[in-house]
Amino acid sequence: MTDDNRSWPNQEPDAPRRGQWPGEDAGPAWPGESPRRATPPRGNAGPSWPAGDEGGRQWPGEQPRRPQAPGGQSGAAGGRRQPPPSGGRRPGQPPGSPPQGFRQPPPGGRRPEPEPEREPDLITHHAHNGTEDGYEPYDDDRFDEFADDVEPQQELDEKGRKVLTPAQRKKRRWKIIRRVAYACVGVFFVVPAIAFVITYFMVDVPTAESVAALQSQPITYYYADGKTVMGKEVPKSGNRQLLKPGEIPDVVKHAVYSAEDATFETNSGFDVTGILRAVFNQATGGQGGGSTISQQYIKKATENDAPTLTRKWTELAKSFKMNNQQSKEEIITGYLNIVYFGRGANGIQAAAKSYFNKDAKDLSASEAALLAGLIQGPSKSENQDYAQRRWTYVMDQMVANKWLRADERTAAQFPTPIPKNANKEQDSGKMTYQLQQRIKEELGAKGYDETKLFATGAKIYTTIDPAAQDAADQAVQQGMKGQTDEKLLAALVAVDPKTGGILAYNYGPETVKDKDGQDAIGQDRANQARNPGSSMKPFDLTGFLKMGGGLGDIFDGSDNRKFPGVAKPVRNAGDNESCGPQCTVARAMEISANTVFYDMVFNKVKPKGVVTAAKQAGVRTTDEGGTATLFDGDNNISLGGGKTQVAPRDMASAYASFASGGVYHEQHFVSKLTNGQDEVEFDENNIKSNPAFDNDAAKSQQIAGNVTEALKPVIGHSSLKCPTGHECAGKTGTQQYSPKEGDPASYNNLNAQTWMVGYTPSVSAAVWVGGDGNQPLHDAKGKPIFGSTIAGPTWANFLNLYLKGKPAEKFDKVEPLGKDVNEVTTTPPKPSETATPTETPTSTPSPTPTETPTETETSTSRTRGRPGPTTPSLPGGGDGLGRPPGSEG
Repeated sequence: MTDDNRSWPNQEPDAPRRGQWPGEDAGPAWPGESPRRATPPRGNAGPSWPAGDEGGRQWPGEQPRRPQAPGGQSGAAGGRRQPPPSGGRRPGQPPGSPPQGFRQPPPGGRRPEPEPEREPDLITHHAHNGTEDGYEPYDDDRFDEFADDVEPQQELDEKGRKVLTPAQRKKRRWKIIRRVAYACVGVFFVVPAIAFVITYFMVDVPTAESVAALQSQPITYYYADGKTVMGKEVPKSGNRQLLKPGEIPDVVKHAVYSAEDATFETNSGFDVTGILRAVFNQATGGQGGGSTISQQYIKKATENDAPTLTRKWTELAKSFKMNNQQSKEEIITGYLNIVYFGRGANGIQAAAKSYFNKDAKDLSASEAALLAGLIQGPSKSENQDYAQRRWTYVMDQMVANKWLRADERTAAQFPTPIPKNANKEQDSGKMTYQLQQRIKEELGAKGYDETKLFATGAKIYTTIDPAAQDAADQAVQQGMKGQTDEKLLAALVAVDPKTGGILAYNYGPETVKDKDGQDAIGQDRANQARNPGSSMKPFDLTGFLKMGGGLGDIFDGSDNRKFPGVAKPVRNAGDNESCGPQCTVARAMEISANTVFYDMVFNKVKPKGVVTAAKQAGVRTTDEGGTATLFDGDNNISLGGGKTQVAPRDMASAYASFASGGVYHEQHFVSKLTNGQDEVEFDENNIKSNPAFDNDAAKSQQIAGNVTEALKPVIGHSSLKCPTGHECAGKTGTQQYSPKEGDPASYNNLNAQTWMVGYTPSVSAAVWVGGDGNQPLHDAKGKPIFGSTIAGPTWANFLNLYLKGKPAEKFDKVEPLGKDVNEVTTTPPKPSETATPTETPTSTPSPTPTETPTETETSTSRTRGRPGPTTPSLPGGGDGLGRPPGSEG
């Protein structure tokens, strides 16, 4: 091969070179190459290129040329450049040799792709040193494809398609198979794998804490001792008690694995074999699913059981992710805490209690197998045949998986569950409905509603003392025994003065008969506000002491006193309830002289002062979350009548502020609240406490002590006694019945509400005996009831029962405020402060009997009293007027 086809210096290596025209300078030759022939001189007819038919290649589609006569000249016009000879050979070049001066175009007339750039050879390389590799561009295999273009056209079938050879058909067939295989791999493996990865990172896995927060658990109530269970409240979704990882024994876990997922310890959250088996079972009509325990846990934890592919797909991703983030121990514990076993039992602990009355940690292999077998059919828990069949299956699977020895399986007997609901009474304890509601109301006010309590499995430690509760129940029962008036109701509440905790709460019967004779839940009489009667007078005195008054101050205690703006005179209950024109405050409290306390509030304290004192003591009004109404629009509040109404629980709590020495403690039922894991939410350190009647604790104690000194003599005056070794103080109260049109005349002597509220240094108690609203009541002998006839003895009986055997106690001594009653001998009456007061009320209330009930005070003798006709209640505060003989306040 010659080197005539090489590129020129400074030209791109192996770049195609065009043909050389006549007269054109041939240019320098490559080293070692013979000099190029100069172009013949031009002329009119100029020399033509040699003929191109001497065996050289022709252009595709070109007609064969005739050989040119020797020495002949072309017929080209003179002066025109002639095209290169056919075949592109120079004259004299042998046929078959490569064309000179330019590259021959490839067959088909297409220009080949540019050759890769080659570095120019150095002088020391190839042709210059005899090592030329003889590279020719057209020897490259890349141009073999052009050879097919010049083959004869293939034969076509009748449809115009090429007729393929067997080899070509086989090649095409495998090509199709490969493409289909690639598509299947993409559709069934690559795309799902990508989608699974995306889903994996998008889904959230439920944590043990989030799952536990969604699970309703029983609320457990404890007595004040912190150990004795008062009762349990099971949520509507059923009983449940959450366990912690490590608290479930292996025998229980292995039984559940055998029943639900034998590969749980080794699978990654889903079992491919199980899924295929489930598909086969569905196709053949068999039974059995492919969900693992992890998948079942996800389904139950998210409460999503929708029969959709989307749910199943995300369930797989969540299950796989959960197994990467949580331990197997955490997963199985969470699953066994929420799975349902029947009998209203959610979780393995509740199931163990419901079926065998034992803890989960104490279950045997046989018992665990029965419970595990019921997971698939909890509604069939009482079906003996189903339970036996499932138990047998689980026991056999435990042997097959080497979790139970064959000899143990042979010796195992089907366990016998306890009767359904056999332990329900044990769980309920003595918790009553209304008490339960009051406790939950208190917690709700603190931000712990029922939903939160159930979600956390709350443990509520109450202030209820079982001894005090038993004493209260017994005292009320004995006090009401033998009463013939079916309208009589009673309630008793006791409070600890040192803490404000409610020790006992008797609100009346748990169930009553409705108008149709059906059982109904009894009302909470302890939380219903009633007219307190003369038991309101200690708050009158408190307001007076705060103003600087004292027990030695003198008021006119005469009967039939008139006050400006009041149409009729204010009267005491009888001659023995009057103390004349020179009556000390202490004496007025002892005999409950209405005229003295009406005067005290009317001219000194004012109704607003009584409201303030009562609230400071602990009475909760309706706008403060309580039930009391303290009406300061008229003077009826001085005698506990009119619109003023207070519940027994508030009276007990308010008197506790006197018993505690002037320290207010917020009344409460709950001393401590924890969740199911015993983490404390709050305790008694969060209970509000402060000086009650003055910012100065010493002054507040002095006020409370003076009130106590005034109330101590009332006990004896009411024919009551304190418990042996215990000082006590208290006050009775009575609300008269307001006659209705058509009532018999005898109803004028009857009363509607009676009270006894009192305390020792360690307990304050309020007893209410009355009717549901304005009802004429009588005792077992048909006589009117008074604070000293039923309520008083019930109160005294409670204190005796509760304080029996407890250390003796006395009230702290305090200095007298204002005038010392022990130093008062005689004081002339002060008409300006009694019969002719210097101040008058700002308005006269309307004469509504219910707003101006009559009030009188306790009488120690049923024959005591002044006979005479009764007088209707006065408008504007004429409390205490027109009382029948023997009535009291």
